[in-house]
Amino acid sequence: MKRSIWFSLVGILVSAAVFAGGGNDARTSGGTYKDTITWGQGADVTSFDPHIGKETPAVQVTNHIFDSLVEVDGVTNELKPQIAERWEQLSPTSYRFFIRRGIKFHDGTELTAADVKFSLDRAINTPAIAYIVDFISNVQIENPYQVVVNTHAPYGPALRNLAVPFAAIVPKAYVEANPDGLLQKPIGSGPYKFISWSQSDSVRLEAFADYYAGPSKTKNLVMKVIPEASQRTIALETGEVDLAYDITTNDLKIVEANRNLTVFKAPSLSCFYISLNMKKAPFDNKLVRQAISHAIDRQLIIDTVLSGAGEAADAIIAPAVYGYYKTGVDKYDPALSRRLLAQAGYPNGFSCNIWVNNNQERVEVCQAVVEMLREVGINARLEVMEFGAFIQRTTAAEHDLAYFGWVTSTKDGDYTYYSLEHSSQQGAAGNRSFVADPEVDRLVTLGRTSVDRSIRDKAYQDLAIYLADLTNNANIVYTQINAGGNNKVENFILDPIGYHKLENVQVRR
Repeated sequence: MKRSIWFSLVGILVSAAVFAGGGNDARTSGGTYKDTITWGQGADVTSFDPHIGKETPAVQVTNHIFDSLVEVDGVTNELKPQIAERWEQLSPTSYRFFIRRGIKFHDGTELTAADVKFSLDRAINTPAIAYIVDFISNVQIENPYQVVVNTHAPYGPALRNLAVPFAAIVPKAYVEANPDGLLQKPIGSGPYKFISWSQSDSVRLEAFADYYAGPSKTKNLVMKVIPEASQRTIALETGEVDLAYDITTNDLKIVEANRNLTVFKAPSLSCFYISLNMKKAPFDNKLVRQAISHAIDRQLIIDTVLSGAGEAADAIIAPAVYGYYKTGVDKYDPALSRRLLAQAGYPNGFSCNIWVNNNQERVEVCQAVVEMLREVGINARLEVMEFGAFIQRTTAAEHDLAYFGWVTSTKDGDYTYYSLEHSSQQGAAGNRSFVADPEVDRLVTLGRTSVDRSIRDKAYQDLAIYLADLTNNANIVYTQINAGGNNKVENFILDPIGYHKLENVQVRR
């Protein structure tokens, strides 16, 4: 089959939400700015509980509702205070945090050290995000505005991990009274409070008047779920949204050509990859996994489906992430794939499924992969599903192959290597290849428990080399991150992780 035919791919139609205008009923502050910012994103919130909804579409909403002890400055990339007004390191395994006085949750109750301890303890015991905070041994309350966080061992990324949005501080009394309350009716201490959720359609937030840092610049936020990327672009063009996240590479040209619109873009910290479920045959056979990886022409996918926007991936962490070591991208070699399949006992190939969520660009990548696998005798059936169902079912290990994107939110390799590769993190935490390898565990643990940079460097180098041979994931592409905006949008800062925050953003009328 000629390659030109491979990419005459049949589009998979995803019904887009019918969405309302982006602040057409807005009142102005001094007659200058709209009182509502509307943004479009490709998937709905999976959970409003920040200790469960760790997927980017959820965090893009919940990081306005909740705060964490510390945060990372969007411009300087430096750590800065948030709920903790300051902190001090008492020893290699101990940190003291001083909690701001007078911080209120959205229900009017005061945030104290008891909420901090409760939240971190709860996060440690929540499987989906425990990997962020399970370096913590215990949290001690010294007084209502002071806690000491002790770690099991020295842990270099400790403060960066505490800045991740799903290490959020939640109200102890509210959660104890209603353990599932945060799932659909979140109460936090962040700049915006939750108003309503129309599932698969939209979320409405309103500025919290008692926010410790002062009220947000714009009164209302509306998130619109628009799964199809081309529809997000159209919504941006017509003014139905002020911002559109994750514009496809083809639509970027449309946005760039429109003098009323702006493109924000930067290299991301994300890797897109195919997890091969090692709980199932034949993917428990390394030769089969290697055959699949060598059957994929990553550069062709980048040049065609992604219009050149991306870099072929070798490791599961991107080059901008600490701990990256270049092992070389698996060579596209169908003949080698066929030989490996024959050695593994599959000279005539086999049938399997490949799952992807209903994101247009991801679907097109997987359509290309399906054709490439067919060329070496693997009949892969593509199944497209809603994002929440995709996460739920891959967590349960129902898939054969599944296409994921993962962002290293702390810019430290431990965040990704521990959650995607360590045997203790199978399922919800991120390890959906279900790899359980003693050498992988040893190297991951060595990298995360040492504060000696030379030891960490060597551990991550050895790990990258080992994983390149193991091939539990077929790494595909490092992408750019982008957003489109109306030229009237002011003070928007593109977050390279994807957790864009809007409390300081305004939109001129």
